[in-house]
Amino acid sequence: MKGTPVAGKMDASAMHGELKAEILRGEHSPGTPFREVALAERFGVSRTPVREALGRLQQEGLLERGTRGLQVRRLDPEQLMQVYDLRILLEGQAAEEAASARTELDLVRLEGLLSRDQALTDPDNATRLDTNIEFHEALWSAARNPILRDLLDRLSTHQIHAPTSTLTTPGRWEQSLEEHAEILRCIREHEAAGAREAMRAHMSTARALRLRMLSHAMG
Repeated sequence: MKGTPVAGKMDASAMHGELKAEILRGEHSPGTPFREVALAERFGVSRTPVREALGRLQQEGLLERGTRGLQVRRLDPEQLMQVYDLRILLEGQAAEEAASARTELDLVRLEGLLSRDQALTDPDNATRLDTNIEFHEALWSAARNPILRDLLDRLSTHQIHAPTSTLTTPGRWEQSLEEHAEILRCIREHEAAGAREAMRAHMSTARALRLRMLSHAMG
């Protein structure tokens, strides 16, 4: 299993956070086993807190029971497309609500993230994933709707089954940043309907690209 040895002991919560971040970054491919003994040695703890951390990851849908114990959940193409369908709806709702509820600090945050991303030169897959998620999470926060934020957080964990981002498609990174800019413009100008439709179009394009990638992989 990949992962950097950790200096000093960690509790179950810290281990859960570390392992979850690694899975979401795609550092562990689907089917990778998560063994208690190896993790206990890595983190310098007993197997009890490791078992607790792994249990939380399983409850969140990041791990599943396999023939060799718990492992990173494998890709289910149908479920993945269902996640996109839901995100189109919920992300659009978040953008609409952000256009009404956002604060000046929210705008500063979103504009700063967009400027940072526009300044990146040919970022790798992991960077594209991380920066894109960060922008979307900042937008969810700007909606000031904790229930909606929780639902979107839960949905985003299901997309770890697709470790290669649609943002690696030629030209998609630049196009995505233009779409983020338009979404942000609508939010800045309190154009709720425009923000909703711009976000839904943004996520629909991502869905179409993912479907194409899945079709190629299965063909």
